[in-house]
Amino acid sequence: MSMKSLVGKKVTKKVNFMGESIEITRLSVKEVMEVQAIVKKSQKSKDDDAQVALLRDVIRVAVDEAKELTNDEFDSFPIGELTELTEQILVYSGLQDASSGN
Repeated sequence: MSMKSLVGKKVTKKVNFMGESIEITRLSVKEVMEVQAIVKKSQKSKDDDAQVALLRDVIRVAVDEAKELTNDEFDSFPIGELTELTEQILVYSGLQDASSGN
């Protein structure tokens, strides 16, 4: 098998979200760059809406089932659950250290 044959392959794992098992995708380099741009944008804005938008955007990138959710549908979830899911995505993708939470 050549490395080229792995281009576009998705690496996934199951995680717990609100007592259910969902599948998250490890972010590609391109997706990591998109997330970093989203993070920078949200850090510039001190608006609470920007922080929630960051959670939504990260989850939409990494969870296929979330791509079609509206903002109102996202807003029906507990913020703690969305934050925890986002952290799991960032850790799985190598953007955050699991032990430090950073």
